[in-house]
Amino acid sequence: MSLRFNVSFWCIVGVQMAVLLAMIGAKEVDLRTGTEVVLETVPVDPRSLFQGDYVILRYEIGVSGRNGSLPEGWQDPIRHGQGTVVYVQLREAGDHWVAEGYNSTREGAGPVAIRGEMTHGGWLDFGIGTYFVPEGTGRPIERAQDVKVKVVVAQDGSAVIKEVLVDGQPFEPMRDTPETQQR
Repeated sequence: MSLRFNVSFWCIVGVQMAVLLAMIGAKEVDLRTGTEVVLETVPVDPRSLFQGDYVILRYEIGVSGRNGSLPEGWQDPIRHGQGTVVYVQLREAGDHWVAEGYNSTREGAGPVAIRGEMTHGGWLDFGIGTYFVPEGTGRPIERAQDVKVKVVVAQDGSAVIKEVLVDGQPFEPMRDTPETQQR
């Protein structure tokens, strides 16, 4: 191999590592400097909430009603179609946070606002709708009566999952065994 090839190869590897480290660093800054909120989830499909090695999460602040659509005024598919950015202003209400308003800009959304994007189905995707778990450990989430997610919301509205709460307790993955399946 030539010296030019070796230098090029290691430069490419270095750039890829730098990009990965920058992405990780940005999420770490969000976790340390953002506002911690607890959001309620709504079931996507009670028969198959746990799929493979991840759990699909939808949030109460991003859906409303039985059809999973946004609150009145944001349901208009012509005005607010797929890909529309929506900032949900949050306020604390007991043990979780609720939507206080919906805005199209971050500036008008108040001190704590999470950024979502309108999906084809008419609900908001906050970028935190998938929670990966070790293989075979998701049954407690599937069976839970109450699933809340502790999220850190950055100043720009982006969010990172910090912890999942199952029936009020932090989720601790346990491998399913015949004994745990009977509970």
